[in-house]
Amino acid sequence: MTTLSRALALLEIPKGRAVVAITAATITLASALTLAGVSAWLIMRAFEMPPVLDLTVAVVAVRALGISRGVFRYLDRLATHDLALRGTVAARTSVYDRLARGYPRAALGASRGGLLARTGEDIDTLGETVVRCVVPIAVAVLLGIAAVGAMALIAPAAALILAVALVAAGVLAPALAAAAARHREYDADHYRSEHREAAMNVLDHAAELQVSGQISGSLNRADRAIGSADRSVDKAAISAAGAGAVTPIAVGASVAGALLIGMQLYAAGEIALTSLGILVLLPLAAFEATSVLPEAAVHLQRAQRAAHRVMALVDEAAEPPTAKEPSRPPSGYELRVQDLRCGWDGSEKTGPFGLRWPAGSRILITGPSGAGKSTLLMTIAGLIPPISGSVTAGGVPLHEWEPAALRRTVSFFAEDAHIFATTIRENLRVGRSDATDAEMAAVLHEVGLGEWLGELPDGIDTMLSGGEEAVSGGQRRRLLLARAILSPARVLLLDEPAEHLDADDAERLLEELLDPASGLVAPDRTVVVVSHLVPARTIVETDHRNAGVSFHRVGPVTAAADTGQTRR
Repeated sequence: MTTLSRALALLEIPKGRAVVAITAATITLASALTLAGVSAWLIMRAFEMPPVLDLTVAVVAVRALGISRGVFRYLDRLATHDLALRGTVAARTSVYDRLARGYPRAALGASRGGLLARTGEDIDTLGETVVRCVVPIAVAVLLGIAAVGAMALIAPAAALILAVALVAAGVLAPALAAAAARHREYDADHYRSEHREAAMNVLDHAAELQVSGQISGSLNRADRAIGSADRSVDKAAISAAGAGAVTPIAVGASVAGALLIGMQLYAAGEIALTSLGILVLLPLAAFEATSVLPEAAVHLQRAQRAAHRVMALVDEAAEPPTAKEPSRPPSGYELRVQDLRCGWDGSEKTGPFGLRWPAGSRILITGPSGAGKSTLLMTIAGLIPPISGSVTAGGVPLHEWEPAALRRTVSFFAEDAHIFATTIRENLRVGRSDATDAEMAAVLHEVGLGEWLGELPDGIDTMLSGGEEAVSGGQRRRLLLARAILSPARVLLLDEPAEHLDADDAERLLEELLDPASGLVAPDRTVVVVSHLVPARTIVETDHRNAGVSFHRVGPVTAAADTGQTRR
């Protein structure tokens, strides 16, 4: 099965609906084809000036076919667009489900812009393939066969010319259009991707770029990219127009051939004058079905590239674990890291790390930006595979864990975790679906959102319109932290949970996270925190250092405890 076929299978198109859409589109063009034939007969028969009653049936048929063409065109649009929209919904649902249940590296390894493109534009392109390619090709084949068959009843030689012309318009013209547009469309996709990356960079980091004086350069990069994409699209359109010239030539050749053959047959008395009119006008309607095929071929090129990108994401999410040994129940939740090296493809590798954190440990990880702290947490959480070495949770290697069970046991709090444009309740249920309203309200109070929650008119039922745009940076951090604490995970891996908070609040929150007696996190749960801030009142024992990354084993907070540590 080709990549495009596999991608189109994600649309889950019901055969019954597909037949309805193709039937409606076929009847639409069949009405036009029949209308051309009946009109030709009526014109030539009227030229002979017969009794008016001889024309009555044909006049009524012309009116009925004209009306039916408009009616079935409307039904065709309803059926095909319903098919495409249902397909895109099914494809997105399937992709989201596979990303959520599958190998996390697929989503984590893609840039935000790239991920949005695959789940947005690329799936839309696959959905449009139904409207622009699948249905038109099927209709063109059916109508072509019908037109050639009708012509063959009158003049087989004219039917042969029509068949050759239809092949030229339906096969040669699309092939030329696809070949001409292939490289130019590739360039356009490249520049559009560059524009998305530049635009997302500006949207996500506008403040930092403005302060550093780089905002103009980023905007100019986005403008250049979209300008280059537009120029590539224009070139593709010009090439497609050139390839489209094949269709008028084919129509002219077919009509001219039919006229010459028809005149010879009429002069020999082998056909009536009305049949001559049908031979001339019928080809004009027959080519209506093939006129959209060059554009369909160009779209098919886009669909193939979109399919490769979508299926690469889906296949990476479906990548099996390195070993297929059955999972077994863990013995406690101790985390152990042995000779671990971690990193992304093409990036600098960190480690080796050797760590042992018993259940209930409180660990603070510090180090400069870019040292690999977040990558280490994602590796320990089983979200990305280690380059070398091993990680065990509860005495069981991560690759032996059943993935869903591991997610429930080890939770990674990402810096850029998503706030959904729904209620506070639904955002918290991401962490634990069966959490009660009382539990949600309690954890929100514990992370410092109690006053904010009390001011909201609908409490936890308040809708966060726009997702993270509805809250401040600090509220977003606390809400995500509440989601992590509410989760059933026995191991919490928290990446900069106090970022965007003022210094005092950040220090207080870190102290509570790292203090088993604070009540914020149950003492039997392991908490690992990555932070640039070291709370002054927390007893810290440096346990391990490696490549600029320091691991501090944290003790309980006491009123007299003061290590003299400063924020860094």
